[in-house]
This record gives sequence, structure tokens and C-alpha cells, in this order.
Amino acid sequence: MTLATELLAAEIRASGPVTFRRFMEVALYHPEHGYYRRAADPFGKEGDFFTAEQIQPVFGILMAARIRELFHLMGAPPEFTVVELGAGRREMTDAFSEWNYLPVDLESGKLPEHFTGVVFSNEFFDALPVDAVLFREGEFHVQRVAVHDDAFYWVTGETVGEEMHRYLHDYYPAPEEGRWYEVNLEALRWMRRIADSLTKGYVLTIDYGITRAESVRFPAGTLMGYRRHTAQDDVLTDPGARDITAHVNFTALEESGSACGLVKESFTTLAQTLLAAGERDQFAEALGVSGTGEELRRRMQLKTLLFGMGETFRVLLQRK
Repeated sequence: MTLATELLAAEIRASGPVTFRRFMEVALYHPEHGYYRRAADPFGKEGDFFTAEQIQPVFGILMAARIRELFHLMGAPPEFTVVELGAGRREMTDAFSEWNYLPVDLESGKLPEHFTGVVFSNEFFDALPVDAVLFREGEFHVQRVAVHDDAFYWVTGETVGEEMHRYLHDYYPAPEEGRWYEVNLEALRWMRRIADSLTKGYVLTIDYGITRAESVRFPAGTLMGYRRHTAQDDVLTDPGARDITAHVNFTALEESGSACGLVKESFTTLAQTLLAAGERDQFAEALGVSGTGEELRRRMQLKTLLFGMGETFRVLLQRK
């Protein structure tokens, strides 16, 4: 039994079933026992999953090339800053070193008050705690988490409040009986913070997710756990010992961003973005010195990015 299990079980026994957002918050971000705060490294071959940022230096070189294009489109302003959300282990530091680079994490989530440049994120929004909701008998109900003998299980709770109802109405199709949904209010709050802080520039968001229309393919919702590079539908077992994610609702990011002044420039696959970024020099910079072992290693990285993650991950580019 994990220590996060003990904490959550004690809270539920004391106060009753918790929202899934609370469950996910403790499971991932508890200062001592959360999945992203524990001593063991969750990333890479020995961890539970890879992110694109671990496929370096190719990913960083191509992302820097894309941001360089945006930098020049803006007239190369001397105060240009790249703010990275969910910077984690700072793997993009070298790639973005030609500009002022500011890493921002959830626990230190302060954006600069006013800046010009790019807000960059890679798999940031999918890890924000979400509420789980079930549509039953004509109403949206909050799904809560209860416990029995240290085993967690779902219970159907109260009808959703106004803010959650508005999210479900605005960013999903008409509801259907028995369907599950995720509500990511924290993502909307981050979009407002970004729009308030960014004076002029772009928001470049990389993640896996769905649009309003695509959400119909997921009647059971999109919550997923990851352990040892294996996806698992069960997200309630062993909190703190596995990753938990929900697909990003890109319609919510786009339309909430538009409401606060962020205009959609493009919405593409990661592969399309990388191909466009490498087109200028036929990937010469990304692949390194021709005929070397390093070139072979980088070619394998590029293949993984283009044909592994490239069609799964999406890139939303917004402008202010």
C-alpha cells in the first residue's frame, strides 16, 4: 500500500468520498508522496513513460527552429522570452538558450507579469487534475472516490455546479445517457493567466487530446494510468505509484483562449510541426554530423518523433 493511499483513505474516512480532482491532486502532486514528487524517476526507459522532451537533442533542435520562425515573424524583439510550462527536469534549457528562458512548474506557477515571446508547453495540460462526471437520468453527476478496506472505488455524487455545467455545455456535444466526461477547470485558469501575462507573442501547446467532435469516441471518458510503459484503465489503484492523465480538450483551450484574446493560428499534428521545422535545412541541424554514430542515434530519435508520437500528439498554436 502506498503512502498516498494511506493519506487519501484517511481523508475519505474522516470527511466522506472525495472528488476525483482531489484524488488526482494527491496522487500526483502531494509534496512528499505524489507520483511527480517521489524520489524515483518516472521518465525514460526505466520509468513508466517517455515524453518527447526526453528524445534529445532532436526534439529540442526542431522546437527551437519553430520558435525561431515565430521570433523572426515578430521582428526579433530583444526582450523575447520563452516561458515553458511544466518544465520538469529543464530538458529544453539548451534548446532555448538563445533567448531569455523561464521554466515554470505547477508548484512555482508564477508567470512574468508582462512579457513578449512564446509560452511553450509539452504534456502540461494532460497532467492537470480533472473532475470526472457521469451523465445519468438527464443530469451531470460528479463522480467521487470512496474506500473500503484500503481499496478505492467510484460512487456517483451530487449534480455538478454551474461552472462545471458550463464547461460541459460549451466544450462537449449534447450529452448522452451513461457517458463519462472530464472537466479541466484548471486548464481554463491557466489559459486566463497566460493571456493576462503575454503582451504579444504566441502560445505553443503540445499534448495528446481530442476536440469537441472527437470526444464522442470515448463514452467511458479518457482517464488513463501508466506504469512501466503500459496503459491501464484502472486509475484508482496504488495512487502515487503511477501516472494518471486525461486527454486534453483542445476545443476548451482554443475557445477559452479566444475569449481572452488568444487567436488560433493552427492546429496540427506534432509530425506536421516537426516536418515544417526541419524543412529549411532538410533536418541537417537536427541530425548532426553526417556519417557518424551520433547521426544514426539522432535518426532513430527523429523516427520515433515522426512515426511514434508524431501522429498521436497535437500542436495548438495561438497568437496574441
